[in-house]
Amino acid sequence: MSPNTVVRIVLQVFALFSLGFWGYLAWPFPFPSLFFVIGAPLFAAVVWWLFRSPRGPLKTDPLGRAIVEIAVMGSAAYAWFSLGYPLVAAVFAVVALGSGIIHFRRELRAAE
Repeated sequence: MSPNTVVRIVLQVFALFSLGFWGYLAWPFPFPSLFFVIGAPLFAAVVWWLFRSPRGPLKTDPLGRAIVEIAVMGSAAYAWFSLGYPLVAAVFAVVALGSGIIHFRRELRAAE
């Protein structure tokens, strides 16, 4: 397992946490807050599983997988920004971008 793989796993877990945290703080409790606390991370996880997972049911090319990754990681970064934590959003976005570029280059080499 490469160091980038470990970073990517941490980023994915943090992205799901970020979406749930956003749902908790951005909406009035209990409804619709509970819907977003559960629904936002669940939706992101299902989309990730469908299009991005190596064993997912839908096989896509590296560009399609990159688009899904940008959407999930970008929404997590925006969640922090909308909550008033721009530094957390910026650090998360930069680390996710760097890790994503490294992984995308590996996927392109493997696809050739």
